[in-house]
Amino acid sequence: MTEIIPPNQDIDPFLEIGRKLFAGEADFIWAANALNNLPPMSKVEIAFAGRSNVGKSSLVNALTGRNTLARTSHTPGRTQQLNFFNINNRFHLVDMPGYGFAAVEKQKVQAWTQLIHDYLRGRASLARVYVLIDARHGIKPVDEAVLETLGTAAVSYQVVLTKADELKPGELDKRMADTLQKIEKRAAAYPEILPTSSRTGFGMPELRAGIAKLLSERGAG
Repeated sequence: MTEIIPPNQDIDPFLEIGRKLFAGEADFIWAANALNNLPPMSKVEIAFAGRSNVGKSSLVNALTGRNTLARTSHTPGRTQQLNFFNINNRFHLVDMPGYGFAAVEKQKVQAWTQLIHDYLRGRASLARVYVLIDARHGIKPVDEAVLETLGTAAVSYQVVLTKADELKPGELDKRMADTLQKIEKRAAAYPEILPTSSRTGFGMPELRAGIAKLLSERGAG
């Protein structure tokens, strides 16, 4: 008699759903450098924000399994506008300009920062923002300002630690605990820290699964 083995209930079903979600098409559809030229609100939007040297574009590329979807550079500040990508015709991924330091004129940085805050405050289709924090350094004052904006606008966000592979396991555990402590009293913060590495792919399945679950909850697609 063939033994029927029950499915493992401990495996997150959204891991496979997330994998399929990001295995589909991923196309650049819009760029906006000002609030008045944003695209129409047609799909759920999920944005990625972070300091200009946090590795945001690399993470977007790793997440989608494409090397050149988002522009990457050794010079911080290359992403100078809100870039919208249509992911598998299910949702729009928004790659935001890096805030804080950038190797460009201070006036431009201020304009990008204002655009980021304006977008985060007033976009009804924005379902969640993933705030990228360098695992080596943790939350800095410039990050706190963005978290304040998200909290005031009541926009759900989750902290993603980048470059986690550059920390030893014990150091990473401590950074995650410290980061969680810093956001635990913030009502808009999702109470889970997600460590990732664009270089090794660590954490990418879990990030994809989290996005797939969010879309399911929103009834998107």
